[in-house]
Amino acid sequence: MAAENGANTFNGDYFYMAEVGKFNKLRAILELDYGIYLDGEDLGEILLPRRYVPENCQIGEEVEVFIYHDSKERLVATTQKPLAIVGQFALLKVKAATDVGAFLDWNLPRDLFVPFREQKQKMVEGGFYVVYVYLDEKSGRITASSRLDKFLDKQEPDFHEGQKVDLLICDRTDLGYKAIVDNTYWGILYENDVFQKLKIGQRLEGFIKKVRDDAKIDLCLQKPGYEKVDDISEKILDTLKARGGFIAVNDKSSPELIYELFGISKKNYKKAVGALYKRNMISIEDEGLKLRDNNKPIST
Repeated sequence: MAAENGANTFNGDYFYMAEVGKFNKLRAILELDYGIYLDGEDLGEILLPRRYVPENCQIGEEVEVFIYHDSKERLVATTQKPLAIVGQFALLKVKAATDVGAFLDWNLPRDLFVPFREQKQKMVEGGFYVVYVYLDEKSGRITASSRLDKFLDKQEPDFHEGQKVDLLICDRTDLGYKAIVDNTYWGILYENDVFQKLKIGQRLEGFIKKVRDDAKIDLCLQKPGYEKVDDISEKILDTLKARGGFIAVNDKSSPELIYELFGISKKNYKKAVGALYKRNMISIEDEGLKLRDNNKPIST
């Protein structure tokens, strides 16, 4: 499940036992002027208002819908896609802040409620916050919380170095960026491993750099190890070919220029250049890098 820039994507899994706060495929059983009733199984019949009914929908057909409570606390279905479903984290904007809680815009007619007790810091109107969406046990109502720690796994993570993971950037610290890993654990991207602009709420692909003895997770945005160097080497070769066999980049070039050209850190760039040089695929000139003999290794 990944995503980017604050908006979520959904993994295509549907729930045949109807669930509030999630996508369901439900069968149309009754049509009226104001909409279609769907078979919500244990939840009973659920109305899909006329404005959301797919064109040419027939009784007996299944319809993909999201189930939530309307302003009168009745279960209702919609084909609109919310910005998050139950069990997900997302960056959402506060539409209103009151003494009892805040109301978030999640792309549905009824705003998403965050009780005051579930606010890590007091939310303000117009602010953006990373929240977790869950079903409140007492009310059965879809609710959100910015107290993220309570919804993350406390068990030792079962990751290995170099494993590809989905990241949600949640906070900026003195060390770097805190990110939620695979919707389950906290991880950290250290400042010296980040060579691009990141934003709170951004979703992107990352890699496990290390799982420490204290079970904390170090992350990186480029695959660690030899495979990473090979990938970077290919990128450097492609750039050389596209630029006529020469690029004016050397050891004195700035990290910013190297990232602009290749999207990598200077440290990783130097490793990859060294590997290409040892394979006689490039020559290192005072002015920059030169592709050797149309990228064919030279025998020694």
